[in-house]
Amino acid sequence: MTSQTTVEKAPQDEIPAPAKGLRGHPWLTLFAVAIGVMMVALDGTIVAIANPAIQHNLGASLQDVQWITNGYMLALAVSLITAGKLGDRFGHRQTFLIGVVGFGAASGAIGLSHSVTYVIVFRVLQGLFGALLMPAALGLLRATFPAEKLNMAIGIWGMVIGASTAGGPILGGVLVEHVNWQSVFFINVPVGLIALVLGLLILRDHRAENAPKSFDILGIVLLSVAMFCMIWALIKGSEYGWGSGRTLGFIAAAVISFVLFAFWETKVKEPLIPLGLFRSVPLSAGTILMILMAFAFMGGLFFVTFYLQNVHGMSAVDSGLHLLPLTGMMIVASPIAGALITKLGPRVPLVGGMVCTAVAMFGMSRLTIDTGTVTMSIWFALLGMGLAPVMVGATEVIVGNAPLELSGVAGGLQQAGMQVGGSLGTAVLGAVMSSEVTSKLPDNWAAAKLPPMTPGQTSDLSKAVEVGLGPVPPNTPPEIAAKVAGVAHDTFVSGMSTAFTVAGIVAVLAAAVAMFTKRGANAQEGAGVGHI
Repeated sequence: MTSQTTVEKAPQDEIPAPAKGLRGHPWLTLFAVAIGVMMVALDGTIVAIANPAIQHNLGASLQDVQWITNGYMLALAVSLITAGKLGDRFGHRQTFLIGVVGFGAASGAIGLSHSVTYVIVFRVLQGLFGALLMPAALGLLRATFPAEKLNMAIGIWGMVIGASTAGGPILGGVLVEHVNWQSVFFINVPVGLIALVLGLLILRDHRAENAPKSFDILGIVLLSVAMFCMIWALIKGSEYGWGSGRTLGFIAAAVISFVLFAFWETKVKEPLIPLGLFRSVPLSAGTILMILMAFAFMGGLFFVTFYLQNVHGMSAVDSGLHLLPLTGMMIVASPIAGALITKLGPRVPLVGGMVCTAVAMFGMSRLTIDTGTVTMSIWFALLGMGLAPVMVGATEVIVGNAPLELSGVAGGLQQAGMQVGGSLGTAVLGAVMSSEVTSKLPDNWAAAKLPPMTPGQTSDLSKAVEVGLGPVPPNTPPEIAAKVAGVAHDTFVSGMSTAFTVAGIVAVLAAAVAMFTKRGANAQEGAGVGHI
């Protein structure tokens, strides 16, 4: 496929006629898919609050609890692009509805589980069905909305994702504290039923005339292996050691599988991802931007919850409430960003958004153990204001620069970019934190004139300090306990500062990448087609 094909305007007969009644109405379609997407986005953060209760109730080990998150993330990341292809082949309405039903059913099964093994298995199924749902939602929006309204629709779609992601800890805290951990999963059942009913009544199937007719089975296998090995290396790198043979082996396997995948895609008749897509500089820039944005945002946010709960001693609910400036700004700014992108094109809002994100990250690198709520709220709000145009604009750049028949693949690419970026950010910034704690903790400990520790004690304490904890043995004198907590919190905040500085540098790099984005040729040429 040539770059000309990549950005070619969809034939006129592929653009839906104006909708009459419920079925196929663009704004109702947006409402229906937003309900489904909300489940998946919420589950990305709400479960973290429930993990301690699950561990206690089911007698799970720390490794088991980690797999509750890792299993979901692996299944989602590995399956997204293939799921997008399924939508392009069989119709996005069908894959969306199957995703909604499967996600809701898996959620209910988790709530009924009495073994952590079943929880992990059904979390993997949640990830697989979530992968069907997310690209299909974007494919439906891409096919339903005329070009001049698409940015606004994606803005609202991004607002739902942002609000659900940031609101997860608040809702999770309330449910775990006042109901039980099972309710965190049971809540998806009625939400899924609502999304299913709305989907059956409202969603209309859209298929491009030249939609794929066959499947690139070997391509699916190679890409799945590559994604699995890469995400696995990022998840387990800190446990294995970043220079260990196992970590390097998985990274090597990922690289080899990606190379073989790229080679195979040039030979197969109907490739899983036509590599000609990436001849579109804006689409490639949008994908890289999504990865870098997720690196800075999700990697940085990982430490914020530990900072609020373990350094400032807040409850799960209170820490979620302190993130409301971030959530609220994303809710307010996302539709505004969509309108600005429609008027100005994506480049200026995207560059401005990443500059705001960078400033927020550098500002958060100056947080201390005594920083007050007002100062924190300013940086959180600025971060939300910066992320909103990027969530909207990068999505539009990726999906808008792909032909209609590949809108599902493009949606999967966008979501996969977020998963890879988030995993990479968490892994890299986690390694930065670990290195900083390892280097500074012994000196800080000695400076506080605390009793010397054995190497084993230092290692155990370092792991606790990396998440902001300062474990104090029972019957420790209060003055010693205060010193231990002070050293732990000071060391953690120092590591967090370095991690946020790295995130800020990545955000600056993302602002430079955003200079290469532009409105999709589909959107430019399609402007004015259809009415809402």
